[in-house]
Amino acid sequence: MTSDLLFVYGTLMRGFDHPMAQLLSRSADFIGEARCVGRLFLIKHYPGLLLSDHPADIVFGELYRLRQPEALLREFDMYEACGEGFAEPTEYIRQMLPVTLEDEAASEAVCEAWTYLYNWPVAGLPRIVSGRFLEK
Repeated sequence: MTSDLLFVYGTLMRGFDHPMAQLLSRSADFIGEARCVGRLFLIKHYPGLLLSDHPADIVFGELYRLRQPEALLREFDMYEACGEGFAEPTEYIRQMLPVTLEDEAASEAVCEAWTYLYNWPVAGLPRIVSGRFLEK
């Protein structure tokens, strides 16, 4: 299963002056604000997303359509240190998950998108309860 959609919830979002965020904004089309079910933790100066079975656990982010998905996902895999050649278990893993797109018509659309899930223990790390990294 593959997708040209990428859900981001941290330093790749608009408003971050980071080379990889700039690469994303140049190489993809911003679709809109989106959310997924999960829990957000503050790892260091960046967040980590864990999946959750609880529908009240919401993480907010942005949805993008990648113009060259294979090449871009390789770049982002390297940035997230989960591409080829990184020791297992990697800090992040790239996985498809359902995200809900919030559009202006007050309707919602659910689609499958790639995102990066945090893959290391979070014991002792602060949870970002709002689900919004920018409001940490």
